[in-house]
Amino acid sequence: MNKLFLFIIAFLGVSNFSFSQTNISGQSTKDANPITTAVPFLTIVPESRGGAMGDVGVATSPDVSSIRYNIAKYPFIKNDYGVSISYTPWLRNLVSDINLLDISGYIKTDEKQAIAASLTYFSLGNIQFLDEAGSFIRDYSPNEFALKAGYSRLLTKDFSLGISLAYIYSNLTGGYSNSSTEATSGNSFAADIGLFYNKDISIDSKDANFALGFSVNNIGNKMSYSEGAEKDFIPTTLLLGGALTLDLDEYNSIMGSLQFSKLLVPTPPIYYNIYDINDEGDTVRTSRTYIKSGMDPNVSVVTGMIQSFYDAPGGSSEEMSELMWALGMEYWYAKQFALRAGYFHESMYKGNRKFFSLGLGLKYNVFGLDFAYLIPVNGNQSPLANTLRFSISFDFAALNEKK
Repeated sequence: MNKLFLFIIAFLGVSNFSFSQTNISGQSTKDANPITTAVPFLTIVPESRGGAMGDVGVATSPDVSSIRYNIAKYPFIKNDYGVSISYTPWLRNLVSDINLLDISGYIKTDEKQAIAASLTYFSLGNIQFLDEAGSFIRDYSPNEFALKAGYSRLLTKDFSLGISLAYIYSNLTGGYSNSSTEATSGNSFAADIGLFYNKDISIDSKDANFALGFSVNNIGNKMSYSEGAEKDFIPTTLLLGGALTLDLDEYNSIMGSLQFSKLLVPTPPIYYNIYDINDEGDTVRTSRTYIKSGMDPNVSVVTGMIQSFYDAPGGSSEEMSELMWALGMEYWYAKQFALRAGYFHESMYKGNRKFFSLGLGLKYNVFGLDFAYLIPVNGNQSPLANTLRFSISFDFAALNEKK
């Protein structure tokens, strides 16, 4: 298999984005130690509302796409059922044919419980297969998807619990293999668990709502793309946040949300270089054999989740740098027109994703339209520049009422 193609496979399928190892000025950061996983498309927010608010969503008011952040939110949603379709042209600053499509829906079976499902499909564009001599073999379009279904229920009038199960599929080679590598598709089963607290309150004689959300998403088995290869963790992610909504008057309301997130995946250790003298006084003869600082990442999924809180080779300061945070704001007029804005921050040593986001929302009877635009801090140098998201939602309960 062509070496360039192998690099593309590693870039798109087994690691987070390689631009994570540059700082804002574009210079190399020697201390960068980003956490890499398989199927990183699971960390991309596919829908426009959360995408317009800095990717927040674990504690915001429930909507049809809540399964992406916190499955436990659905019992608090007002409508009985709905569907949304979202589309994102991804990494348009680099390529023109990578796209993300998401379809989500839910049904409230009664006032206390709901079921929801989603399909997220990620197309990685077109790649040419070449042999060792550089001759063309065939074209292939790598693709990945996650199919998820979940159930949530009120435990008290202000508190809910939810759980979902997912099947994750990643096919980056189309079954093509060379004489030395037997390539396969990647498969994983995963689960999400979420908690949501939602309380109506009063602030200065105005109606308000306070919410707290917690979820752990993508708890699943590790994945590999070839027989006998070392398996990679999928992006198990912890989300924790709060939101406050205030009704200013009969027509105007505003919501603010703060969210923290962290990958529950082992941090890569620092290894001795070849010809270094290790702690036992031996000369290192092979790469990635002896750990200089940090912990062994080849552990089970559960052990890796626990270990992720204390295994960084840089100690507590590096552990804190693995914490991502985001702020989001949403303003509604007459529950029909929305303005949104947000900011997302990730350490320059762990991915360097720093961006502002803006968006609009329109809702009229059955239909809802949402739009989001991403503005990286480092401008057009970032592959995330010019990212757009589009969503359309359908409230079938409102259609029945109208009829």
